[in-house]
Amino acid sequence: MGLTYAYSFRADGKVKAAALESFLTSVEADAQKMGFNPTLVFTATFTTPEQRDFARRIHVLLPVQDEKLQGVVLLAKDQTVDFDQVAGRCRVLPEQAVVLVVTDERQNETVFGFARYPKTLNDVNGRPLLEIPAGGHWRFSDFIKSSDPRYRTIVQRFANAGYVEAVTDDFAAAGNETKDRP
Repeated sequence: MGLTYAYSFRADGKVKAAALESFLTSVEADAQKMGFNPTLVFTATFTTPEQRDFARRIHVLLPVQDEKLQGVVLLAKDQTVDFDQVAGRCRVLPEQAVVLVVTDERQNETVFGFARYPKTLNDVNGRPLLEIPAGGHWRFSDFIKSSDPRYRTIVQRFANAGYVEAVTDDFAAAGNETKDRP
């Protein structure tokens, strides 16, 4: 498995996408000064099959596990991916996201940002099956396998703005905080 640097962000559901985009644009400017190129900030909604496929590719899916999802359950189309009825888990697609994509010297892309998820997971008839804890809020979590301190600087910007929910840095815990840049 190896060492990872994991982070999760949260913003109140009342925060407007435009405010989050403005924040990410300021973080983008710092990322460019640190040598990330290209970078991109964008806001997206996920209503078409192509947009939902894009959500899968940029890793803005929310893992959900609940006993109500076990057994013979038919979920509403286009709300989830990777549904496992036996384990009662799936990944929920967001309704909207505001993200920053940074690219390092090796052309590795890393995503930071916020996604808003539905308030409930519905069955095929549109009836709510369970309330999603993150529903209505802006959330995001991901991890990278890099000890590059520039990523920690970006996450620190989120922390300074009050958006960090959790950070786990296996590299620091292992005393392995070296730069892995070329």
